[in-house]
Amino acid sequence: MSAPIRSSPALSPATRAQFARLHAKAWGVAVGTLSGLALLGATLFLVVRGGPDMGQHLGLLSVFLPGYSVSVGGALIGFVYVFVIGYAVGRLVGAVYNRLAG
Repeated sequence: MSAPIRSSPALSPATRAQFARLHAKAWGVAVGTLSGLALLGATLFLVVRGGPDMGQHLGLLSVFLPGYSVSVGGALIGFVYVFVIGYAVGRLVGAVYNRLAG
């Protein structure tokens, strides 16, 4: 015979609302850092690998990110650009989620 399932005490609406909220600034920093590091890592990987057509596809980002190139300096410039874009996207996601969560 199985033991009866004990229900946990219900959380108050204020506690539930507090746990449901996201910290929008933290989301912005996290998304910005991860996306910036992804571009930095991909660019530096191609720089280390080298070759005649080094990063021709990744180099197309220079259309959207002025100053970016597949080089060490371009990787740092790209990191800054993508961090700012990722921060804005993460902050927006946090704000929209918090608005919908109540």
